[in-house]
Amino acid sequence: MADSHPKNLDPRPKRRRDEENPYEIYTAGINTAHPRYFLAFTDGRKVKRWMEIDKPLFDAFNEFELDDLSFFNEVDRHYEKSEVTEATLNRRAAKPQESVEETVSQRIEVDKLHQAIAQLPEKQRRRLVLYYFGEFTYEQIADMEGCKHPAVMKSISSALKKLKNFLSGEVTI
Repeated sequence: MADSHPKNLDPRPKRRRDEENPYEIYTAGINTAHPRYFLAFTDGRKVKRWMEIDKPLFDAFNEFELDDLSFFNEVDRHYEKSEVTEATLNRRAAKPQESVEETVSQRIEVDKLHQAIAQLPEKQRRRLVLYYFGEFTYEQIADMEGCKHPAVMKSISSALKKLKNFLSGEVTI
């Protein structure tokens, strides 16, 4: 660890930083064949220290700073667009308690949906689960199964019709 300040630092854009972040990153010779990367911090005795680090670690600190900056900007946009009083915050924070009847009713509906999905043909069930629960696209599912995406679309559409009929009580699958 070098205690002296590195020479000929590259100019860096001024970034707003979290006051809890004790680190600063710098580069030297970034446009040369052998760039150098540095981390600066204040130790427990309030002495400014400099340490040369490798590129992956520099990139990690840089990404952390950019994420921090993105968060600050998001918070600023939120504050600018919302005028929230303490009363509205309390209303939003307190989730209304569901009744036992609502909870049981939702559980029955979920169980019925699981039963209906379980009764679908294997190929339709697999494609439906990948699309809705795995969040894959028709194209991705088609690539996985070695078919064309219209076949996947048709299969999922057919599965949805069967589920709708089953859940409405019209027919069994």
